[in-house]
Amino acid sequence: MQMFDEYLKTNEAKSPKCEHHQVRALIIPEVARLIAKRFEISESEALSRFYKSATAQNLADEENGLYRQSALFIFGQYLEEMEVRS
Repeated sequence: MQMFDEYLKTNEAKSPKCEHHQVRALIIPEVARLIAKRFEISESEALSRFYKSATAQNLADEENGLYRQSALFIFGQYLEEMEVRS
């Protein structure tokens, strides 16, 4: 076990870390696809709707850590927001 701990300490600094904006660049298109499918709209329209949401604003905030969640989780947050609005 000690060897494993040493390996982790040594390689921790070497492993690339994803930046907030990089993670968002991967998550947002998937969220848009989920929205488009659910509401039967174009991905462009879905992206536009998402960017106007509070969920998108929360995703842009590094402090709350929402960007560490999956696209499906964020989609769920978006759906909850839309239910509250209607």
